[in-house]
Amino acid sequence: MKIKNTEIQQPLILAPMESITDLPFRILCKRMGADLVYTEFIASEALIRDVKRSIDKMKYLDEERPIVVQIFGSNVESMKKSAQIVENSGADILDINFGCWVKRVVNNDAGAAFLKHPDKMAQMAYEVVNSVSIPVTAKTRLGWDKNSIVILETAPMLEQAGIQALAVHCRTREMAMKGQADWSWIPKIKSKLNTMPVILNGDIKTPEDVKRAFDETACDGVMIGRAAVGNPFLFKRAKEYLRTGVLPNETTVEDRIETCIEHLKLMIEFKGNIRGIKEFRKHYTGYFKGMYRGANLRQKLVLSDDHNQIENSCYEFKNSYHQLD
Repeated sequence: MKIKNTEIQQPLILAPMESITDLPFRILCKRMGADLVYTEFIASEALIRDVKRSIDKMKYLDEERPIVVQIFGSNVESMKKSAQIVENSGADILDINFGCWVKRVVNNDAGAAFLKHPDKMAQMAYEVVNSVSIPVTAKTRLGWDKNSIVILETAPMLEQAGIQALAVHCRTREMAMKGQADWSWIPKIKSKLNTMPVILNGDIKTPEDVKRAFDETACDGVMIGRAAVGNPFLFKRAKEYLRTGVLPNETTVEDRIETCIEHLKLMIEFKGNIRGIKEFRKHYTGYFKGMYRGANLRQKLVLSDDHNQIENSCYEFKNSYHQLD
């Protein structure tokens, strides 16, 4: 897959996820093998007003490169100005969110609301593309609902507007995150395009899913979202499976706990002790999923504000785990 000067074979990509794909989590996924990482989506209006929380979302480290910053909004001028702010930050790629399904975004005519107006989507893309010199990509869905699948219409329009890669979440806005993603649309989309790469998103949960996505759809890249939460190892295991054809062993309890602690340390390093510990609590469920008495440990950890106590509890659990049963 090639996006201007960035070329990656069979890239595995970390999807943008609000309150998840912050700097610490992106670094962790990058170290685990993610080829491309996206920031959380950033409201264009907040960015041009210099809102600190939005500016902070745009912060990144060189080890994350190539870094993709995603923005959303409905006002053309605000989107152009925010795109220029992203470019000036040194980001490698700018992404436009045309797929967010949540009401507060859609009700402001942003995100997936553009699926009801393909012409407006294409015009927005054109204006943003021509306001910056860095490559611009987009992320969208199949359509508003099952009766208005517009992706075969919008994809060529976006390519003509100058979009250099398109990530498609293979659900409609109406489906939100429910139901099964329909990958069969990917080859249909590609048949309508000239050279714009198409990235498959939706229901990528295992290394087998990654390989099947590439094999069955001929997609140019695979984007992993919710399945990476508490399981950044998915990138590493999928990479190995693609390279060798041999399914790697499941990640050990020891490695999961060590990575959990590493993630917590990154959160504290970049967000401070209080905020880092508080915001990390949502990750415990993923790291301890399926572990014998893991729920008991999680309940203990979410009540603690002392990172030393948290680490000690994790190490004690790890050291005694194989004696628990």
